[in-house]
Amino acid sequence: MAVDQSVMCMVVVAVASTAVLFAGGAGAALSTRYYDSKCPNVQSIVRAGMAQAVAAEPRMGASILRMFFHDCFVNGCDASILLDDTANFTGEKSAGPNANSVRGYEVIDAIKTQVEASCNATVSCADILALAARDAVNLLGGPTWTVQLGRRDALTASQSAANSNRPGPGSSLATLVAMFGNKGLSPRDMTALSGAHTLGQARCVTFRGRIYSDGNIDAAFAALRQQACPQSGGDAALAPIDVQTPDAFDNAYYANLVKKQGLFHSDQELFNNGSQDALVRKYAGNAGMFAADFAKAMVRMGALLPAAGTPTEVRLNCRKVN
Repeated sequence: MAVDQSVMCMVVVAVASTAVLFAGGAGAALSTRYYDSKCPNVQSIVRAGMAQAVAAEPRMGASILRMFFHDCFVNGCDASILLDDTANFTGEKSAGPNANSVRGYEVIDAIKTQVEASCNATVSCADILALAARDAVNLLGGPTWTVQLGRRDALTASQSAANSNRPGPGSSLATLVAMFGNKGLSPRDMTALSGAHTLGQARCVTFRGRIYSDGNIDAAFAALRQQACPQSGGDAALAPIDVQTPDAFDNAYYANLVKKQGLFHSDQELFNNGSQDALVRKYAGNAGMFAADFAKAMVRMGALLPAAGTPTEVRLNCRKVN
């Protein structure tokens, strides 16, 4: 399917006000101008770091975007996913959805080092991750948007929360709608955000059930994926989530769903005679609509903050508390 990349790149979501108060976020106000005086170069530093990372390995764009999703869905966008385990807690890195799966921690570390050199003890790891996710999408041909800033970093992390707060690749449509709804995200937000699967690779263990057991799958596509993913063994073998353009942020993901070529069971649930079918068709045929909705949904997801009263800080090292 031909995709107008110029349409994807030109979509910019502007936020009307410079400061927005988000409920449930410890009373924190996120602002588009939060670092204008305190660290005016932060966005260019993050962009340069992501440009270098994506140039070295395009897949890293998908990895950083995924890291942001997995962070925000567990107690808000607070960089808790970046914390290493300590004697006091077992963190999120070793949780089921993240272990041997979430990657790119060293990219955030490198960017944090550059930011600290420019503006010591000023920019949170959570804000760096939010900016890096935006730049990852844009550098791979997707839209850009105005990132609200002013997040702070968690002092702890929870493996149990990371295991329970994120929908898995075998989720039903009802589960997807409910779990995104629990975060204040609409079914339309959920369907747009699922378009992140236009990027990246997945391990055989996450889609084996889909390609061997699901009935609503294109036979040729199933056979193609079975070549690299046997019914037993080979759990770590990788396959692109988007069979058409795995390193480009475009709307091909939705065209794949219409053709029953979604890699995950949860992907195909978006187009399986259910409530999201019509929207999937719209996104498949309108790159600009998808890009605009994705950008807006990323702003909304990025506004998920820790509960009021949660202790936070600006970490100097993203892997550990100060």
